[in-house]
Amino acid sequence: MDKKDSAIIGKLKEDSRLSVREIARGTGLRPSTVHQRIQKLRHERVIERFTVKLDNNKADEGFIVFMFVKTKPSVNLGTGILENPHVKEVFGITGEHDLLMKLKFKDVVEFNDYLLKFRKGEKVETTHTMVVTATIKEEM
Repeated sequence: MDKKDSAIIGKLKEDSRLSVREIARGTGLRPSTVHQRIQKLRHERVIERFTVKLDNNKADEGFIVFMFVKTKPSVNLGTGILENPHVKEVFGITGEHDLLMKLKFKDVVEFNDYLLKFRKGEKVETTHTMVVTATIKEEM
C-alpha cells in the first residue's frame, strides 16, 4: 500500500457509498486510477468487504458488552460462537483469559439469556464481563 491507496481507503472509511468519481475528486486521482486501485485492494483482500455502520440504539443493539473468556484446556469453541448475531468481534488474547469478545444486545434481559446459555457449555471455564456505559468512539 502506498499513499494513493491510503487516501482511497480513507475516503471509503468516511463513506463506502462514494462513487469512484467522488473518491477521485477527494483524493486528486483520476477515476480510472481509483477504480483500478480499488479492484487491486479487493483482489489482495486489503478491502475484505463494504459494510454499514448502524446506530446501536436504533438497531436494538444499545447494550454493549465486552467479555473475557477462559476456556477449558485444549478446547476449541468452534464456529458456532462466531455465527451468533450478538457476537460482533472475537480476539484471541494472552494472559489470564483466552478470548476477548465484543457483544451487542437489545437490553440486559437479552444479554442474560445469552450468558446463561453460553456459560452452560462444557467448553467455558470462566467469563469476566464488562458492560459499556458510554460509547466514546466506535469504528468499523
